[in-house]
Amino acid sequence: MRSRVRDEAARTRRVAAGAVSGLAALAPADRPREKLLRAGATALGDNELVAVLLGAGLRDRDALAVAAHLLAAVGGVSGIGRHAAERLTRAPGVGPTRAARLLAAVELGRRALAGPARIRPRLASPSAVGGYLLPDHGGHPEERFGVLLLDTKHRAIRAVPISRGTLDASLVHPREVFRAAADHAAAAVVLFHNHPSGDPAPSVDDVHLTRRLVEAGELMGIAVLDHVVLGDACWHSLRESSPGLFRR
Repeated sequence: MRSRVRDEAARTRRVAAGAVSGLAALAPADRPREKLLRAGATALGDNELVAVLLGAGLRDRDALAVAAHLLAAVGGVSGIGRHAAERLTRAPGVGPTRAARLLAAVELGRRALAGPARIRPRLASPSAVGGYLLPDHGGHPEERFGVLLLDTKHRAIRAVPISRGTLDASLVHPREVFRAAADHAAAAVVLFHNHPSGDPAPSVDDVHLTRRLVEAGELMGIAVLDHVVLGDACWHSLRESSPGLFRR
């Protein structure tokens, strides 16, 4: 019995030693936090950046290993922002506090990309629209539908969120879309929504919704110029892929 207890204690000590061996084996200057301070954030790999945010690991797994497991579970760095905190906490070593820290970092990155209040840019092409919308409205864990309002020179007035959740033509009412346009004296609009999967390829429902809102815009005298589907660092313009949906 005593022998079994001693064996179990020795095994526990070996596991605990393994927990520190990964980071402890690194030179102090090469540990993630110290490396960031010495060489800058761009010198760190994805798992090292996540490890800095996590701060610590588990008894049997260091912060680098916890970070690597999390990234594999959610599909890489871009997957962190597509998942809610509850999903992130399923990864070993990621509790509510660490999940909140990770999601806050993602949101700070989005806001840094968006920058301060911008001069109203002229958005005369699908690529300009996609680049304008992606930092704020791409990469969310649930579908979000909105409308980008434009003036007569196709300069951005503002992007207005309309609905959240699974995109369904029956849930996006033309009244909400064109009320926002009328409230801001918009001359034209661009519809947009994100795909949480990261793939911006439009669905059949996306096409049906576009057709319905284009027809409503004709009656309202407000042109629907495009419907842009946002993915991860990419977008899809229905005007480019299905120009027959649009009147002009």
